[in-house]
Amino acid sequence: MDILFAMNGVNTRDWLEALHIALPQARIRTWEPDDVAAADYVLFWKADARALAPRDGLKAIFNMGAGVDALLRAVEERECEVAANVPIVRLEDAGMAQQMVEYAAYCALRFGRRFDEYESHSRQRVWQPLDACRVGDFPIGVLGAGKLGLPVAQTLASLGFPVRIYSRSAKVVEGVTAYAGAACLEAFASGARMLVNLLPNTPETENILDRRLFNAMADKGYVVNLARGSHIVDDDLIAALESGKLARVVLDVFRDEPLAQSHPFWLHDRIDVTPHISARTLIPESVAQVVDKIRRSEQGEKLVCVDLQRGY
Repeated sequence: MDILFAMNGVNTRDWLEALHIALPQARIRTWEPDDVAAADYVLFWKADARALAPRDGLKAIFNMGAGVDALLRAVEERECEVAANVPIVRLEDAGMAQQMVEYAAYCALRFGRRFDEYESHSRQRVWQPLDACRVGDFPIGVLGAGKLGLPVAQTLASLGFPVRIYSRSAKVVEGVTAYAGAACLEAFASGARMLVNLLPNTPETENILDRRLFNAMADKGYVVNLARGSHIVDDDLIAALESGKLARVVLDVFRDEPLAQSHPFWLHDRIDVTPHISARTLIPESVAQVVDKIRRSEQGEKLVCVDLQRGY
């Protein structure tokens, strides 16, 4: 079995070591610009699109993360010849869901219990107990009901927050109010104190976090974006903060990464920036998932693949 490793921005040595241990029978090589040799599987992450070129024996391309937008962009733009009709398989969790849950739960508790306000008081050396708060009075909307959004919504509900979830198609989630379809978007956001975005990046979801959605929320609301920077209309976000409609925003993802030093998000005192770390791809869990999927593929099982039309 031949595996082509084409992953940028990762610790290549650790990945290759883990892959060799898990797949000792496989011949694993790192992609080079002139590599057009045969391969059974390609492991791809934000690499040169030429690694996706047609090659003999190719059975599947693994997108080594939850988001497939970079790979799909390479396929759509056709910057070079790309293998056609080859299944694209993405990682479904690989330890990412738990990290997303932790990040979202931290934000919910921080804002629901007004710790952000106490942080400000502490910096000013102000001793001022605030009115008692109940998480039951802090409704949260989770955009996205997939492998990441669903566990986030369920965990927040288990903490006592009233939770609603938004998805493209109807879902039934115990203990959570479900909304589906663009026509329900404003009703979903109506009165929410916090929105957590975990939607896939598709043409339909681009710029979904805009003035209309912010205006539907409760006053002095919170937005936490853990999906993609292209989901937010930057100017609308700044305007909502300046008007007081939004109290605070937490951003882990951006239209261009790394975030430019001159970007106004860095300078705003009510925007918290983290460097796309809400859910890192964990090597042991990821390798185990790849190995399992390869095993099932070799046994003739049809894998769940990315729908190129839907974008996830």
